[in-house]
Amino acid sequence: MIDDIRETKECQLKDPMDLFHSGQVVKICAPMVRYSKLAFRTLVRKYSCDLCYTPMIVAADFVRSAKARDSEFTTNKGDHPLIVQFAAKEAQVLCDAARIICPFADGIDLNCGCPQRWAMSEGYGACLINKPELVKDMVRHVRRQIDNPKFSVSIKIRIHEDLKRTVDLCQKAEAAGVSWITVHGRSIEERHQPVHYDAIKIIKQSMSIPIVANGDIKSLKDAENVHHLTEADGIMVARGLLANPAMFAGYEETPFQCIQDWVDIALEHGTPFTCFHHHLMYMMERITSKQEKKVFNVLSSTSAVLDYLNDHYGLGQMKVC
Repeated sequence: MIDDIRETKECQLKDPMDLFHSGQVVKICAPMVRYSKLAFRTLVRKYSCDLCYTPMIVAADFVRSAKARDSEFTTNKGDHPLIVQFAAKEAQVLCDAARIICPFADGIDLNCGCPQRWAMSEGYGACLINKPELVKDMVRHVRRQIDNPKFSVSIKIRIHEDLKRTVDLCQKAEAAGVSWITVHGRSIEERHQPVHYDAIKIIKQSMSIPIVANGDIKSLKDAENVHHLTEADGIMVARGLLANPAMFAGYEETPFQCIQDWVDIALEHGTPFTCFHHHLMYMMERITSKQEKKVFNVLSSTSAVLDYLNDHYGLGQMKVC
């Protein structure tokens, strides 16, 4: 896919830092495994999302395998600004991945927040918050080896029980040249506990670079409240956007036009059925009855889904192309 876009893509790149200098809170689609792919990014950009992340990509696989690059990374000239998130544990591997992606994306992000057991056991994700010197080294290496000064290098972290350690990590990353830091306001062990927005505020007050707040933001009102609580420069949303891709445009629940847009975009992009269907299940969660869910969630083909949407919601004459 990279070869296919080489000629049309390079001139479309943007400077993501311009968003943080705009004076407005930056509205961001989080990296989501399986979900924050090109078709979904195209959808949320229609509804006031300012900045999108790819799903997390293992940098070593991306560098080593053309097949991995083709399957993990797709984009087009409208897919900007775009941040590619990598899982990495070696500075040179991250640099190699950044060099490959640099002509086609606006920045990279180092995942220092994924708490999943497989990632931690491989030395990726949230275990990196306990290795501040390594994080600093990786950021510095990318900064030195990527010539484009507008190419952003960011990190996404969780917090420590001892917040001083988190502030130290962030300050080391800032000294290495990190562009901004996204803070998920939970520790590695925490899953569904309340988000520590007060911790994000302390981190923000300790830094001179932009800070993005993440965690349990499910509506535009939530985003505004979290901005007020944390003073963060940006708001990153994951599950809230899955449930309502029009959230940043102020809709309280997914409007039918957004569902129509998803169908059109997904069919145009050739989105695999499982992904196409799962997104619709998320979007329709709040607007369908329990009985409707029982029927819709077990549909097994694109044509069956389109027939259901036509019959029950009159969402236009949608046909498989």
